[in-house]
Amino acid sequence: MAGDFDGKVVVITGASSGVGEASACLFAARGAKVVLAARSAGKLSALAKRLGGLAIPTDVTLVSDLQALVSGTISAFGRLDVLVNNAGANARGALEDVEPAGIASVIDTNLKAPLLLTHFALPHLRMSKGVVVNVASIAGHLPLPGEIPYCASKWGLRGFSFAVREEMRKSGVAVCAVSPGPIATGFVLDHLDETPDIVFSQPFLKAEDVAQAIVACALDRKRERAFPFSTLRLAQLAQWMPWLQEVLRPALERKGAKIKEEWRAKGRA
Repeated sequence: MAGDFDGKVVVITGASSGVGEASACLFAARGAKVVLAARSAGKLSALAKRLGGLAIPTDVTLVSDLQALVSGTISAFGRLDVLVNNAGANARGALEDVEPAGIASVIDTNLKAPLLLTHFALPHLRMSKGVVVNVASIAGHLPLPGEIPYCASKWGLRGFSFAVREEMRKSGVAVCAVSPGPIATGFVLDHLDETPDIVFSQPFLKAEDVAQAIVACALDRKRERAFPFSTLRLAQLAQWMPWLQEVLRPALERKGAKIKEEWRAKGRA
């Protein structure tokens, strides 16, 4: 509801498009002062102006930029209530074919940056009894050949989230994970050829769906929201019965290949 975050300050990484932009709009509509972080300075400034927020151009792979993001937030608003670690990167393909720089970029963006940014933000979150929401993925529940660095980073992000949550239990700070399935944004749809067919076998979410889950976690501090349910259940079954993934994979890949061609026909190649 409007006013849920009146007087609250929300920092969002990867805020210039997709889930980050949708989250910023939703938090702002509910009264928050939003601090938008991304590398795209122009898009970031335009969004901040529209939402009455603050743009801080940030490369999350640089420690100095992460420190500046926190210090800039405190300088501008004097507090930090919600941190959304949303910035993401991917390097698709067979592991032996992926460039080492691509592997490093995925780990630095998806795992190292949230660890460090949370580290820098925690003293301020302790004061506000705030919330960290880490945007993970169903890929953090399910082994996913063809996206191994991404898969590893999201498993790690979930583990980090739950470990810090336990460590912070008596502090008043909550740490949550949002683990969506595939999302209909450029992160996937601009890379049809590189994205494994099996990804397209699952229902696609909208950026706004994920933003709703992020805001919900910031409100109720639930440990994890993973969805859609059908994709989560499939991932859980594959964990409990690894052989099932091998049995189902050919059919899922055929289904995904067909749906991928439908996306391509829509002009999203």
